[in-house]
Amino acid sequence: MTILNTEESQRLEQSRTKEKHWKRWGPYVGERQWATVREDYSYNGDAWSDFPFEHSRLRAYRWGEDGLAGVSDNHQLICFTLGLWNENDNILKERLFGVTGPQGNHGEDVKELYYYLDNTPTHSYMKYLYKYPHKKFPYEAIVAENGRRSRKELEYEIMDTGVFDDNEYFDVVFEMAKDDKDPDELYFRVTAYNRGAAPAPLHVLPHITFRNTWAWGREDPEKQPIPQLLKENTDVTSVKVDHWKLGGRRMVFAPAPPVADNLPDVEPKLLFTDNETNTQRLYGQANKHPFVKDAFHDYVVDEMAGAVNPDNIGTKAAAWFAFDQNGGVPAGDYVTIRYKLSKMNGEPQEIDEEQFDQVFALREHEADNFYWNISPMPITEDLRMVQRQAFAGLLWTKQFYNYIQDQWVNGDPSTPKPPKNRAGGRNREWKHLYIDDVLSMPDKWEYPFFAAWDTAFHCIPLAMIDPEFAKKQLDLLTREWYMHPNGQIPAYEWNFGDVNPPVHAWAAFRIFKIERKMYGREDRDFLERVFQKLLLNFTWWVNQKDSEGNSVFEGGFLGLDNIGIFNRSEPLPTGGKLEQADATGWMAFFSLQMLNIALELSKERSVYEDIASKFFEHFLLIADAMTFKYDELSDSVDTGVIAPTGRSLWNEEDQFYYDAISWGQGSASTQLPVRSLVGLIPLYACLTLEPSMLEKLPSFKKRVEWFIANRSEVAARNIASMENRGVGERLLLALVDKDRLVAILEKMLDEDEFLSPYGIRSLSKYHDKHPYAYYNNGNTYDISYLPGESDSGLFGGNSNWRGPIWFPVNFLIVESLQRFFLYYGSDLKVECPKGSGEYLNLAQVAQEIEQRLIHLFIPNAEGKRACNGDDVTASVDPFFKDYIPFYEYFHGDTGRGLGASHQCGWTALVAKWIHDVGTSCRAPDTPRPPTSAKSIANFQEMNRDHLMQYVPKSGPFPGSLTRRKSGKSLINLTAQVLEMSEEEKGIYGNESQPSTPGKHLHTRLQADSQHNQQFDYFGHPLSRESTNVSFDSEVDGDDGGLLEMIRRNLQLHASRDAVVSSDELETHN
Repeated sequence: MTILNTEESQRLEQSRTKEKHWKRWGPYVGERQWATVREDYSYNGDAWSDFPFEHSRLRAYRWGEDGLAGVSDNHQLICFTLGLWNENDNILKERLFGVTGPQGNHGEDVKELYYYLDNTPTHSYMKYLYKYPHKKFPYEAIVAENGRRSRKELEYEIMDTGVFDDNEYFDVVFEMAKDDKDPDELYFRVTAYNRGAAPAPLHVLPHITFRNTWAWGREDPEKQPIPQLLKENTDVTSVKVDHWKLGGRRMVFAPAPPVADNLPDVEPKLLFTDNETNTQRLYGQANKHPFVKDAFHDYVVDEMAGAVNPDNIGTKAAAWFAFDQNGGVPAGDYVTIRYKLSKMNGEPQEIDEEQFDQVFALREHEADNFYWNISPMPITEDLRMVQRQAFAGLLWTKQFYNYIQDQWVNGDPSTPKPPKNRAGGRNREWKHLYIDDVLSMPDKWEYPFFAAWDTAFHCIPLAMIDPEFAKKQLDLLTREWYMHPNGQIPAYEWNFGDVNPPVHAWAAFRIFKIERKMYGREDRDFLERVFQKLLLNFTWWVNQKDSEGNSVFEGGFLGLDNIGIFNRSEPLPTGGKLEQADATGWMAFFSLQMLNIALELSKERSVYEDIASKFFEHFLLIADAMTFKYDELSDSVDTGVIAPTGRSLWNEEDQFYYDAISWGQGSASTQLPVRSLVGLIPLYACLTLEPSMLEKLPSFKKRVEWFIANRSEVAARNIASMENRGVGERLLLALVDKDRLVAILEKMLDEDEFLSPYGIRSLSKYHDKHPYAYYNNGNTYDISYLPGESDSGLFGGNSNWRGPIWFPVNFLIVESLQRFFLYYGSDLKVECPKGSGEYLNLAQVAQEIEQRLIHLFIPNAEGKRACNGDDVTASVDPFFKDYIPFYEYFHGDTGRGLGASHQCGWTALVAKWIHDVGTSCRAPDTPRPPTSAKSIANFQEMNRDHLMQYVPKSGPFPGSLTRRKSGKSLINLTAQVLEMSEEEKGIYGNESQPSTPGKHLHTRLQADSQHNQQFDYFGHPLSRESTNVSFDSEVDGDDGGLLEMIRRNLQLHASRDAVVSSDELETHN
């Protein structure tokens, strides 16, 4: 079974061809809408204070919704989320909590435990875990303790509070599945496991909420009437969902099995209110609407009977399931609720729970097939689980993002006008922005907004599983309602005008190549469309960030926050300009990626050969300006040699690139000798030219030959000559020659400098013992090695580039080494690590770095994952150890996860590395095997048990575990088997009286217990679980095909050395 032949890939194809709208519904609800720039209407731009967490349950949001395990349509008009209450909390749990930027000792940070366990690209199957304590949630204690701690101390996390001690919590597992034929038919299942040693009450309230689009005076009430949720008066618990844009739909709720065999089913109680602001509670002003946003809290927690609408109508509804009988959910047991969204079609029908559960089992099986075929290699279960959860997190962090700058600045007709020049005129130059799309977020709580360069990296693993969505992300960033008319790409909502690294051409070309390799499709229209827009972006960089016109660039912070001794987004306190080695390196990289795309497009349209020539020459000018110093100025027009800068960013003595302060053309400059990523980024700018391509493109070849002949000094310094070609007769364009490459790698592969056990550090460990300080006008600006969290408030204090390990820059380092290998081949070897005595070629070095980064996530011999740090519970506890956190960045020495805890965007790059080198990845804390070692296993003789270890497994909480059925469902099933009449069915059904919230009823139909024994994810029997009702899988039924495929792949990868595919990186004929 190939990728294109799996059920999920067929759905993707139907979505791509617009045959069916499989992506209309997905995990598009935010996890934090409060305290965002979009919701900030303050005069001073203090988004954290203007809309705090305490207001989130009271105020209607203007630009989006948030919630637990949120699902919505792709415009977030109808949202489905969860509400929970444990009878100890002061508030109904409806959204995730965390500290704000000012409250946290390292900036904003979510203080909850939740995990993205599974998701498919069409969201045909989704699984999410939230850990909810039995005890009162420690909101106040978390804020107080984090506020007390200094920046030099660790953050105070929810596990530190003790609320999860003795396993006193619920594992609340949310699942959604789509019908196999109708993408608008949605199945929801919530299973809550009591992990504690005593019964505990739990109230589960699935929410239906209309995003408030009507209160702002921008919709015509005649054409766009206020949507409506209405209880249907039938024997089935159902809600009519009527929206002017999405039409009529229906949500049906099945009764839940009770907490004890001698109790009746738990029937939900429907609650209704309106998604409107509670102005009385917020501002002491009378409410405009009698039923407001926080009504469910008032009704359930505070027992205010009049809080909800007695007419059972509104714009927000919930089904209240109360599991509070006999003390609540028994110890070690679980409860399940089921509900289903469908189009209005006749009268509502009861949910067939048996068939309902089979939908989940089948969707998860299809997900298993899809993901195994994404990486059909013999990789370990641990690696496959990391990859699967990386993909899941990447897909769960999609979010509908709505921001119309003109409306945000000027306010709405129905609301008071915002303060003049509020927020200091934030984003005032971005009046054209009109964003109304599903976007890939870095982290839906800490960064619930797109970030331009993050998005580019997200698109690499996304392209592996959903190239259409990946392409759309880059396409959107370059469209006229995103990109500034001057060509700048918006950075992020706190400051759209900030500058992110120019990585979008690289990402576009990589997506194009990945789709061609994995799916057999070439989307040249996409490549050409994005290329045309990136020409504008390239021009913006040249016009705005090369102030002296000498091809040496500034750029600002360029995504690297505090990496320098100065705040690089502000004017230098010394005066002058900061010439940035990374900015110039990025522009050389940008030039080469544009050259790559132009060459690819030239294969079918010769006009692009001229554009390719332009970027070829532009790269050489940047390379020469950055690297080589002249003694005197010369006339570039007359001599054909570029105008020299009079200075260089290369330090001959240290053999490294540094930033420099310049005071003008022709003047002296001062280098800042800080060994950081700034000096490694020039490695990115490399590209090999295939000889076959030169022959196919005669115009481009002629221009290359002319340049080499007529500008020989420049060419000789920056390009291998036509006569001295590399492996495969390739040419190499690079900022660094062989000598400088080796010199830089000597530092990069030194474990006392850049090379960590878990990847390449952002700042050399050299500065641990040799901090650098710059003195100016009585002020000291210094930097030292800081492998953990930031010790300053620069850029909010929630990120640190002075030592930790970051995935995006490591990813580009690996690719650069692979490109250099394409030219130098196996003859160029460097010592890795320095001092080890072992010499590796550059492809092997790249593989070594990839494996070190993968080691962050896989357990060592003691079962500990480096990313979990000293958290023993996370690594060893059976209810935690299989959940992988994807942090924003990692400790430079220990690998402990830092920053945002759900940075499932660029940290999901690990999924690509597992795909590429997972078959040869050694275990953490083990020596690298000798490069000459070969496998001697006879894979033909491998028996079924050996091969079965590589068969994909469903992971935590398998969907194929059928949950307990309600009494009503068992009656229906029995009636079908025994062919009961409706009268007989009614007689038995009446013996069971439903339990509704607030009532403890005592009779129940006794179901046949032999069908009621189940086991949890870990194989432990639960007190009343039914058996695993499974379907025949490929392995259980006919294992020949799958196991034989595994056997062949084992043979294919058994003795494979580090291999680099030039076709995946460069343009080919």
